[in-house]
Amino acid sequence: MAEVLDAAKLNKKFGAVTAASNIDVNIERDSIVGLIGGNGAGKTTFINMVTGYVKPDTGTIRYGGRDITQLAPRNITQLGICRSFQIPQLFESLTVHENLLVALGIVVLEAKRFTSAAALRSENVEAVADETLSRFGLSEYRNKPVRVLPEGVRKLLDIAMALVVKPKVLLLDEPTSGVSADQKFLIMDMMMAALRADNVTILFVEHDMEIVSRYTQRILAFYEGRIIADGVPQTVLNDADVRKFVIGKTHAPATRGVMHAAN
Repeated sequence: MAEVLDAAKLNKKFGAVTAASNIDVNIERDSIVGLIGGNGAGKTTFINMVTGYVKPDTGTIRYGGRDITQLAPRNITQLGICRSFQIPQLFESLTVHENLLVALGIVVLEAKRFTSAAALRSENVEAVADETLSRFGLSEYRNKPVRVLPEGVRKLLDIAMALVVKPKVLLLDEPTSGVSADQKFLIMDMMMAALRADNVTILFVEHDMEIVSRYTQRILAFYEGRIIADGVPQTVLNDADVRKFVIGKTHAPATRGVMHAAN
């Protein structure tokens, strides 16, 4: 597979804390990569550097061969790298449908430089919003305000809003955090199906090893700002250092391999 993202020699410190130490990683197009590690291990710092929210002290990040290290987040998004957050960034007082319209409106206005609502309506964004709701199983919540939604639905909406930008790479920060145990696989199945249909390269931070082993093709394990293991789920989750410093177990975790969502 062709390489889409290349991070080389990334280093970042916040005061005396080393958040990234000599990070070297290449991400292949159309891959699904899980980022694991304890709190403060450097996972979110890596995502923040790739998306431009944090600048590395040294090192370079290339997307499709282009150096994006010093670009602003908005410029990086325009190139095709988007993210969702651990806490969904939504408009609480608006409905699900209205949130999608806002996201679509921003995309269309930036692309076409429209200056009037009439010109924007001509792009049929309402139909696109409804189709997106259907793809993510959100149609029944169409007219509900975001503030009343359960956490799993909020997560799906946050990712649906990111997807309308038509990203090539999507970075997710703990997509199942706050989601009930009986809903997490349903949420992930729906999310992955929609993302894979658009051939999006996916990197996601996750603490749930069951989710990681089921949905990823590759895992990067972080510890104290370093990547201590990189490989297929079964190999990484059974690595001695990963078991000691990340999983916190002294025996090999059960792994289920890659599910249909990663195929």
